[in-house]
Amino acid sequence: MTTIKTRSGTELYLKDWGQGRPVVLLHGWPLTSDTWDDFAMAAADAGFRAISYDRRGFGRSQQPWTGYDYDTLADDLADVLEATDAQDAALFGFSMGGGEVARYMSRHGGRRVSQAALIASVVPYMLETTDNPKGTPQSTFDGMTAAMKEDRAHFFQSFFKSFYGVGVFTGTVSDAVLDWSFNQAMAAGLKPTLACAQAFATTDFRPDLAHFRVPTLIIHGTGDQTVPIAAAGHAAAAGIPGAEIIEYDGAPHGLFASNKQQLTEDLLEFLRR
Repeated sequence: MTTIKTRSGTELYLKDWGQGRPVVLLHGWPLTSDTWDDFAMAAADAGFRAISYDRRGFGRSQQPWTGYDYDTLADDLADVLEATDAQDAALFGFSMGGGEVARYMSRHGGRRVSQAALIASVVPYMLETTDNPKGTPQSTFDGMTAAMKEDRAHFFQSFFKSFYGVGVFTGTVSDAVLDWSFNQAMAAGLKPTLACAQAFATTDFRPDLAHFRVPTLIIHGTGDQTVPIAAAGHAAAAGIPGAEIIEYDGAPHGLFASNKQQLTEDLLEFLRR
């Protein structure tokens, strides 16, 4: 098993497929780098180097007690780029992973990065506040936390149906994909699961947006019930200089599975520019 050790001593599980210009893939909550496998294979086959890793606390990475704030997670990303000697890299962040991209661009000055993509991303700010009225109410996140503490397995069985739009959109994903996602979620530690949920719910990335100084693509489903497009994709596109947004009409949150072929084609086209 390939791992790298971060500056804080946490070991992260890493996949490094193919050769060519690197694209570093940041996964969503509460999943693992496996959710990027389909795109990583396509990218490697197309002449790119696909690097993905399990966020600390999730999948096959270590589960330390601390370090689930976005500053530390961005430092982990910096350590992955350093360990793999990734240069001229594209950073692609799905959902929670978009926050790591944003914080890396500000905290580490976008070093080694030449492109960025935010897919169904939590950027720029999920929480409803007086100056972010389209955000998600705090009560929603409080309810999620209480449900996970009471019966995490039951919570995730329901959560992934909304995540993929099951029962709302026809033909989104199979029951097997729901099972696969559930198994990944339950492999994470409870502490990182709760701490990362708090981090993506409450971290304000609006100050980070000006630090995107590379071509940036935003992809978001208009039917996303997990990270609604108004407070996320639309706001990010408005705040990142020169950003391009592609909207998937009626698509749910889990685009890597629900809109796999379309997402792969759009991301490869972006990489080839």
